[in-house]
Amino acid sequence: MMASGDWVELAGRGGTIKVLKAVHPRARRLRLSVTPHGARVSYPRGTHPAQVYAFLRENSDWLERKLSELRVPRRGPPPLRAGVPTLIPLRGESVELTWRESEYPHIEDRGGELRIHVPRPFTHALPAARNLLASFLETHMRRDLSRWMAQAVAQLGVAPTGLKIKPMKSLWCSLDSHDRVTLDLALGLAPPAALRYVLVHELCHLRVRSHSSRFWARVESVMPGYQSQRDWLREHGAILKAEMERLIAPVD
Repeated sequence: MMASGDWVELAGRGGTIKVLKAVHPRARRLRLSVTPHGARVSYPRGTHPAQVYAFLRENSDWLERKLSELRVPRRGPPPLRAGVPTLIPLRGESVELTWRESEYPHIEDRGGELRIHVPRPFTHALPAARNLLASFLETHMRRDLSRWMAQAVAQLGVAPTGLKIKPMKSLWCSLDSHDRVTLDLALGLAPPAALRYVLVHELCHLRVRSHSSRFWARVESVMPGYQSQRDWLREHGAILKAEMERLIAPVD
């Protein structure tokens, strides 16, 4: 491995991996993140370069796997255009997103069709439409999560102090030092079972903070057969992230 400017080059099984280095003023530990645009390692000010290199070597297998999972096909989903129907994934199914004129913004779920009602001109209402989509996804996610949360908490005997849903660039979920769980909004596009797996995964970290065999045994006890949902996210995760970005990305 060799450093070059703000980048670190790591020798991986599939070739050289470039990782962007960045000092984070509020960081308390080394953190590695991966997006379809590449890998980044952030660390507290004063961290010795050897610590950064060692951290990357320890996580090289994970890094290669995540970069492979998040390799979005060159022909991604078409950009969201106000007033133009398009197909989107929703709870693992393909539905048509359509537009209707209305005095007040709202969304109508018609099964295989999701209608966005916004005032004309549609182009001026695009920010409102994006907010509607985000709120719609979060509402439906919370409906499912509240039911699964009660079941998992009863089995694990522990509960998070809070649950937040927001768009996340590379992760599906996180658990902070105060036991607050954050889930990626893009999971609202995934099959419900995949969303449940991510919730169970993070709740099990309340008991075991590592990915040891004891942790995975705990996940299996709460959600037998979780591996199929983990594999589904690995295969389709990049597409979900790309779909989420086009649906709720800020307007240029």
